[in-house]
Amino acid sequence: MAESKNSSGGASLFNLFRRPEAGAAAGFILIFLFFAYFGLDKNFLTALGTSTWLNFASKVGIIAIPIGFLMIAGELDISIGAVIPAGGIVLAMGTELYGINIWVAFAMSMVICGFIGFVNGMIVTRTKVPSLIVTLATLFVVAGLNAYVSKGLAGTTQHSLQDVGVVSEFILGDYHTLAFGDGDDKVTVFRSLQSSFFLFLLVSALGFFILHKSPWGNWIFALGGDQESARNAGIPTSSLKIVLFILSAMAAGLVGMTEAVLANTASTTTQFGMIFNSIICVVVGGVLLTGGFGTVTGTVFGTLTFGIVFQGINFTTFDKDLNMLFIGVLLLVAVLMNDTFREWATRASTAKK
Repeated sequence: MAESKNSSGGASLFNLFRRPEAGAAAGFILIFLFFAYFGLDKNFLTALGTSTWLNFASKVGIIAIPIGFLMIAGELDISIGAVIPAGGIVLAMGTELYGINIWVAFAMSMVICGFIGFVNGMIVTRTKVPSLIVTLATLFVVAGLNAYVSKGLAGTTQHSLQDVGVVSEFILGDYHTLAFGDGDDKVTVFRSLQSSFFLFLLVSALGFFILHKSPWGNWIFALGGDQESARNAGIPTSSLKIVLFILSAMAAGLVGMTEAVLANTASTTTQFGMIFNSIICVVVGGVLLTGGFGTVTGTVFGTLTFGIVFQGINFTTFDKDLNMLFIGVLLLVAVLMNDTFREWATRASTAKK
């Protein structure tokens, strides 16, 4: 009986490592332990150190989830670099120049960003132009419009965002302290967590439901696996792509608004770095560039791993110039690890058949 239990436990452990997100989870643990060791004396494990990389990761993660959906479906959206500031300046200009209620301005910003995603989706589905090229063009078009409209209406590319209200600030940008107990028994778990962290948790939960618990998830996987077969099976491939582009654009706009509220200012500066950051998180999370494979859980682990690498070096004695080197090594190692775990899963699936 003992041997049977050990065998069963070993099989369960092996099944766990065969899961698609196993490589991303293993990478997260290794990276965390690495920086925990070298950053032990630099407050990496403190509440402040933890919140630093969690806050950074959460903003990238809000975008990485829908970008992961697109990549699983075999598409890509790099226009987010211009949609992020678009979300912020629409919110700021609406409240600053026209005195619009912040939630009305929020809705306007989401609609405008969603329309940008709709245009991306329409062009991709109505033409044979790859989404990389389409969204690259949109990136520069939106970036140009951001500056042109901002200067035309306000004479500046910088907009202040003051007195947004306690509720708005709490939901979109304020800092939070998570603690348990009262008085002398009060235990602070996290300090200085931005609202983007809680929004990231919400987006991740919704993303998990959509991709892994709803019929739409099967459609997304089918779209990335074989688009022609998916279309023949009755899946509305064009409509699905358009919706995915809308989601990625709206997520980018949401991040832009949270940054604007947090900093009390919005700028038209295009965020090229966020384009690569979100793609890196998705790839580290195990999503294939060729489409048809990936998980939300893996993307979450990939995002957290990237956040640690990007911010963790500030809590070590390593030269800050090595930051890009760490990211490059992380990307390469993560891809190799994910390939290994994916091969295990494929062999196991073949053996069962």
